[in-house]
Amino acid sequence: QVQLVESGGGLVQPGGSLRLSCAASGSIFRINTMNWYRQAPGKQRELVAGIARGGSTNYADSVKGRFTVSRDNAKGTVFLQTVFLQMNSLKPEDTAVYYCYADTTSAGYWGQGTQVTVSS
Repeated sequence: QVQLVESGGGLVQPGGSLRLSCAASGSIFRINTMNWYRQAPGKQRELVAGIARGGSTNYADSVKGRFTVSRDNAKGTVFLQTVFLQMNSLKPEDTAVYYCYADTTSAGYWGQGTQVTVSS
């Protein structure tokens, strides 16, 4: 079992920045990738960015150059435990609930989500 807790959402003006965090606990040694998804009202949940245990990253075209996914290397562990999503140059269309998702070989786990609202 893996538990995920997101934090860092909020209200920001267009052009502003936010940093989301996702902290994993439990069987973190099973996590292969950690991903950020988002879901806007009336829309399907979509993949925003992801990071693999080895450090490779991927991004949706809509956020490339504006968002950066990273991991916390301060603890010196090879496992994915805490990941971040730095969001810059935010646009109103980035407004959504952002979810963290951890993928293991046997199951996937979702966090509870954190609201990001971009509005003036």
